[in-house]
Order: sequence, then structure tokens, then C-alpha cells
Amino acid sequence: MASAEQLLFEEADGSLSFGDHTLAQKAKVEDFPYQGDLLKVKTYQTMTKLEKNGMFVYESVPGTSVSHFKENSDGVDFKVTGVGDAQITIGLEDDQEYKVSLNGQSAGFVKTNLGGKLNISVELSETEAVDVLIKKC
Repeated sequence: MASAEQLLFEEADGSLSFGDHTLAQKAKVEDFPYQGDLLKVKTYQTMTKLEKNGMFVYESVPGTSVSHFKENSDGVDFKVTGVGDAQITIGLEDDQEYKVSLNGQSAGFVKTNLGGKLNISVELSETEAVDVLIKKC
């Protein structure tokens, strides 16, 4: 998981880890180079947000800690921890249906809006990460 010292970093497998849901005050990292893109993260107890080249990628309310975040042409997968229930919004393909799985269990199908945003609600725990898989149908 990301710590206050490392709010955004690349894992050994090439995936991203970002955010810190334990921070009382906002913290951010800007212009983080990653695979030819520039990333920005803002995070604290109330919200975590990730942008790539100024475009929306991820947001959670309240804040979360995300590890092993991987994007591909079919969707995204990552592990997330936090406190209580979180509303997570992911930037994906416009007007497309995706299958959502939480810890390997189907959470149903969700269609993105015309802006490509997909919203899910996840019950979180600080002690166990939830595996989130969002795959294009």
C-alpha cells in the first residue's frame, strides 16, 4: 500500500500503487512519469483521485489506498483498502458495458455514461484488500 512518503509509485510488476486513506490533510504528487504519461494523485481521508495527462482515471469517496492498479484495453484491475463503504468512479470507454467482480465474485454489470465514467460501491476494510476487476463485455 502507498504510504505518506510514497503517495504514487510503480510496483515491480509495472502496475501502480497510489493514495493514502489515513492522511488527515490533503497531499499530492504531480508530474509523475509512468510509461510515457504524466500522472497526478491527490489523496487524504475524504478523497483519492488519480489523473493521467490531465484526464480523469480514478476517484474514491472517502479516500482509499490502491495497489497493483493495471489498465488495459478490456478494463482495469486493482486492490483497494479503506474505511467502510467507498464510492469509486473509474474512467473507461464511453457508453460501454463492463462486468464488475469483487474478490472473485460477480457484482453485476455496469454501463458507463457518455463521459466513460463507471461508478461502483465497495465495502472496504483496513485489514484486507478488496480485489476489483472491471472487464469490458
